[in-house]
Amino acid sequence: MDEAFPPIADLIPHSGPMCLLDRVLEHSPERTVCRVDPSGSAILARPDGSVPVWVAIEYMAQCVAVHGGLAARALGEAPRPGLLLGSRRVRFDAVDFAPGDAMCVIARHHAGERGLVVFECAVARESDSAPLVQGRLNVYIADDWRDFEIGKAFDE
Repeated sequence: MDEAFPPIADLIPHSGPMCLLDRVLEHSPERTVCRVDPSGSAILARPDGSVPVWVAIEYMAQCVAVHGGLAARALGEAPRPGLLLGSRRVRFDAVDFAPGDAMCVIARHHAGERGLVVFECAVARESDSAPLVQGRLNVYIADDWRDFEIGKAFDE
């Protein structure tokens, strides 16, 4: 395990079985690469242990959150909260992920800093760089969790 990066659970607001990524493999200001073993996604698995390919959107969203957490740590700041707004141009070239089939999840910053931020993302087997899933994720980055409170937009 690479000790250069903190555990995933220290970087994202997920815990327990919904913390799906295993560890950070690479990070730079432009992109982050994480590892995931679908076996760890048991909460979302089919009875045969396979994980539906659409779970890759959550893998990619968590990789985006890890990217934000590491970028904030590098600046000595707390991570800013984010909300997945949607995805665009997502292409699935698989039906599911087999348990034990290690994957690399890549999130590359495309545009924006606060407010609407766009990431180019992909999921590929560790043993093959051809993406099984790829697309853009649109994320809203706020300054504080209170920005997401119900009715806040109407209070102003």
